[in-house]
Amino acid sequence: MVQRIQSGRAVAHVAAEMGISRTTAWRWWRRYREQGLAGLVDRSSVARSHPRRTGSCVETRVRIMRHLTRRGPVFIAGKLGLQASTVGRPAAA
Repeated sequence: MVQRIQSGRAVAHVAAEMGISRTTAWRWWRRYREQGLAGLVDRSSVARSHPRRTGSCVETRVRIMRHLTRRGPVFIAGKLGLQASTVGRPAAA
């Protein structure tokens, strides 16, 4: 792709030839221009930050309560003073 664009072909035409979207082609082309070949290495799609993640202390309390009571998120949330939607989320691996 990079060689085709460098030879003067339009990014949109190269994208069509390769069967990818113009947006993706432009994204890869920009990364190549800014970072060279390192910019084309596969990247993880996981978010880099999780600003609203439940704190580890609260998560531990939920896990303990879940283990001891074998009850659901509504019960546990009521006992711990949390929202049931927060308690019901599966733990990250």
